[in-house]
This record gives sequence, structure tokens and C-alpha cells, in this order.
Amino acid sequence: MTQNQFLDGKILIAMPTMDDQRFAKSIIYMCAHSDDGAMGIIINKPAPHMEFSELVSRLNLIDDENNIDIDYSHPSFKVHFGGPVEPARGFVLHSGEYNNSGNTLAINDRVGLTATLDVLQEIAKGKGPRQSLLALGYAGWSPGQLEAELMANGWLHCNADEDLLFGTDLEFKYDAALEKIGVNAAMLSSQAGHA
Repeated sequence: MTQNQFLDGKILIAMPTMDDQRFAKSIIYMCAHSDDGAMGIIINKPAPHMEFSELVSRLNLIDDENNIDIDYSHPSFKVHFGGPVEPARGFVLHSGEYNNSGNTLAINDRVGLTATLDVLQEIAKGKGPRQSLLALGYAGWSPGQLEAELMANGWLHCNADEDLLFGTDLEFKYDAALEKIGVNAAMLSSQAGHA
């Protein structure tokens, strides 16, 4: 692929016929894509059996000196299933204004990715990025694997926007991503076409 064909900063949309249940009806924000492979975060699936309050407690993110009253029911505190690779590792996709002293990967000027505990502490204290999405695990592809899946009609892609990335209505995101490219899920075929 050429530099212009890489999908970092874009959203992958699983075709309705996706056989792998881990990715069925998934939309994935692509954090990195090059000749060396690809990495992204699923942004529309909740993490099973994990709440932000439990994560804060397990990781001891707020000590007794910083006893803060946090509304853990707020939708921005949902923990997402980011993908099947390293499911115990946390990643925070966030708005681009936040930069954590060299620990943040700037995907573009609007979105960054940070995987250190201090971003979670700042979010818990209300001092983190303007918008964020916490995910456990990620989706990864070896060199050429994603390109092969695209050629096999496994994925569509669209531009990312803040509503798709950081919106809290997870059920809405899949159809909204398809609508961005003018596609109705009921009209999609599992057959790839080649001219």
C-alpha cells in the first residue's frame, strides 16, 4: 500500500457477514497502519464484567489523600472491549489537546492514544482530556493481513468524527458509521466484486 492508502485515523467497519464473533458489528478506530502491520481499538463494545470504578479500585488510582467524589455512572466512564490482543492492557483514546509528556501517540491533530496509568488518574480526578474512551485490549494485524481482509470484503472504512469516536450510545455507532458512507446494512452482500 502507498502512504495515502494507509488507514490510520480512519474507522474500519466490520461487514455484517463477519464470521469472527469478536469483531461482529465492530467499528475500529485505526491508531496505526503501515507496511509493518496495523493496530486499532474497537470503539463500540463494552468490556464484559468491568466497570471504571472497579478499575480505579484495582489499580489504586486515587489514594485516601485525594478522596474525590466521582460519578461513576457517567457514560464517559464506560470501559470498552478494545480487541482480543492483550486484553488486560488499558488504552485511552482521547481528544488531541491532551498530551502526556511523550507517553501519548498523536494519531493526528484531533486524536491521541495514551496507555499509561497517569491518564486514568487524571480522568478520574476530572483533569484529563476533554473527551476520552477507555479500552482494554486492542485489535492487531500482521504485515499484509489487514489488506488481505479488505480484499476479501471483510471491512469497509470511513472517516472518523467525534460522535463516532467518543459518543456514548454504543448501539448507535455501527449504523452511524455505515450511514457516513451511504450504506444500509441490509443491502450489503458478502460477495466481493472485482472489475
